[in-house]
Amino acid sequence: MLEQADPPAVTRWLADRAAAINFDDLPEAAVWVARQCIIDWFAVTISGASEPAVSILREEVLEDGAAPVATLVGSSERTSAVNAALINGTASHALDFDDVNMTILGHPTVAILPGLLALAETRNASPQALIEAFVAGYEVACRTGELMSPSHYGHGFHATATVGSVGSAAACARLLDLDAEATATAYGISATLASGLKSMFGTMCKPLHAGRAAQNGLSAARLAARGFTSRQDALECAQGLAATQSVDFNPDEAMQPEPLDFHLRRNLFKYHASCYLTHGAIEAGIQLRDKNGVSTNAIGGVTIRVAPVTDRVCNLAAPATGLEAKFSLRLTVAMALAGRNTSAITCYTDAATQDPELVRLRDMATIVFDETFPEAKAEVMIETIDGVIYTASHDAGVPDSDLARQQGKLESKFIALVEPVLGGDEARQLLEQLTKLDEATSLDEILAMTRRNK
Repeated sequence: MLEQADPPAVTRWLADRAAAINFDDLPEAAVWVARQCIIDWFAVTISGASEPAVSILREEVLEDGAAPVATLVGSSERTSAVNAALINGTASHALDFDDVNMTILGHPTVAILPGLLALAETRNASPQALIEAFVAGYEVACRTGELMSPSHYGHGFHATATVGSVGSAAACARLLDLDAEATATAYGISATLASGLKSMFGTMCKPLHAGRAAQNGLSAARLAARGFTSRQDALECAQGLAATQSVDFNPDEAMQPEPLDFHLRRNLFKYHASCYLTHGAIEAGIQLRDKNGVSTNAIGGVTIRVAPVTDRVCNLAAPATGLEAKFSLRLTVAMALAGRNTSAITCYTDAATQDPELVRLRDMATIVFDETFPEAKAEVMIETIDGVIYTASHDAGVPDSDLARQQGKLESKFIALVEPVLGGDEARQLLEQLTKLDEATSLDEILAMTRRNK
């Protein structure tokens, strides 16, 4: 009997690559998109900090007390670094308005940045070091996602929580300047902590996944720095992360020697405050409304054609809460056809799920799963009561190739989310500082600007 070959040393390869990342070597596009990810993260976190899930978590965590060394973004309070990672991570995903990468079928920045930012604050790290470490974490998260795709997500794991934990560890390990061996150890610690169930979508547990991923990664890197042990092959070994959470194992894809902006340039920003896999259908619905001018009273039928992956992600037929509404293709398309502002967080309320106009459109919609569609593509067809048919499609999985245009859209989103919390002048001053993050800006100054004095 032939002996089975050992699997490729993916964990150590990723650790070697991440440990060698240097800010001065980053492509200009990598720095620009990383900065955009950070701008967007502050917007959704400041706005999400007052969400009920975050308030409950903050009360629970702060009740025990902790050294006040790290900022709770959008709050007047401070706590320990690991607590800040947990709370800020949860806040950043509470609105489900944060960025996405289809390589991991999840949300990279909300898992990677909160722990990294808390660590950077406690170490008085430079903005350049923050960006350098963020790129390392983003790289590792996406490559770990490639290693286990697509069955990891299909089996029911929320990649933001699982893959995100490893990405968070990579970012924090880079900021701590750990060598490749200690970095691989951190990946192993984070991998054994990684968990998160897609069945929790539509509940407060989904944003908690991001908070736990951030906390897992920060704890893993700090423990590795102190000499805590783990396997050096946790991603690829028997009973390791890939073997237990996926039937797929793609080391060649995970170890492709692509440039450092390869995965970052594929980052997708949200402009609707709902599950990203609803965005293609929302955009198609908006096209139909704007181009054809059909009133909702004239619509007699709606067909939504999407990829099968959406079925167990955002196919809630009759959502009853604002959180559940974000995971309903039928209801979000109804909102688009009815002219509701799906980019406004106030659109997703319990009352909206009972709105007669929206319920009528929702209940007439039929979902069709098309195996030929990529994950984020959708086609919406409406048929009027007179038998006229209109069709529109949109693929939300295609990133914007114009980074300047993307910057403008993100700045508008930032002001819309942050101004109601901090005020107009304060929001613009914070945005100005974040847009030059890789220059001489102080992280302490930025974080101080995010604190509400109430």
